[in-house]
Amino acid sequence: MTAARLLLDCDPGLDDALALLLAHTDPALDLVAVTTVGGNVALDNTTRNALELREHLGFGDVPVAAGAAGPLTRETKNAAEVHGVGGIGDVTLPPATLPLDPRHAVDVIIDTLRDSPGEIHLVATGPLTNIALALRAEARIAEWAASFVIMGGAFTRGNTTPAAEFNMYADPEAAAEVFDAGWEVVMVGLDLTLQALVDERIKTRMLDLGPIGRDLVVPLATYWNDPQDPDWGGQAVHDVCAVAYLSRPELFTSVPARVEVETEGTWTAGMTVTDFRSSRPNALVPVKLDVAGFWDYVLASYANAAD
Repeated sequence: MTAARLLLDCDPGLDDALALLLAHTDPALDLVAVTTVGGNVALDNTTRNALELREHLGFGDVPVAAGAAGPLTRETKNAAEVHGVGGIGDVTLPPATLPLDPRHAVDVIIDTLRDSPGEIHLVATGPLTNIALALRAEARIAEWAASFVIMGGAFTRGNTTPAAEFNMYADPEAAAEVFDAGWEVVMVGLDLTLQALVDERIKTRMLDLGPIGRDLVVPLATYWNDPQDPDWGGQAVHDVCAVAYLSRPELFTSVPARVEVETEGTWTAGMTVTDFRSSRPNALVPVKLDVAGFWDYVLASYANAAD
């Protein structure tokens, strides 16, 4: 079976780093490019993390390009309180020596999709600023992408505000443009990703991976602990779910829906208003995860890095 070719637009980030690891270690995926955006932490940090992870994990032939530092119109926000000032918690990686692609991330997205129409799957795990800018420059990327999966949004809750998930909150205007671009958006949101928790049992299985589990996977997957959640069950690997969907969609129960992104609400900016009864769906929304199957798949893929 031919591996699915993947362009990952991301803002590493604890879970973005784990998503990159999955994109690299799953033999059913072929990571062809990485683009970065300011989000979880500043663009300089997300880009440095992507470059260092590329060399540390061993996919040095994959181009990495930097994109938008902040949202289309709003004040820049970040989530350093969750991911650490540098973005990957307490993990320290050797400095990168391979160069950054000189192109802007938007150009890499357009060029990659244009050169192989219908063959490249686009996955976005950060704010959707780069994707919106790419659509503004070349609307046909919505036709050229083989599929488009995001980690973002929710249909019942937020994690940055009561209404909004961080990636949507960070750039609601970009998200609204992306959902309105005429393609099907697979919205892997909080209601799904909060089913993928790293509890003590999963942590033990991660440690069983050996050095990569001990030195990289577990520190990334257990750095954050929410002191305001009395029912804390472990850190969620949000962005890993988006990459996993591309390779193993059968692990997800998904429902068509119409998703509109709130851009004007005083208290609801970034809310993804999700209508599962709409006759005009623009999204496919995973709602239930085969948790056991998900972890078996992810950890088996990660084990390839330990070989």
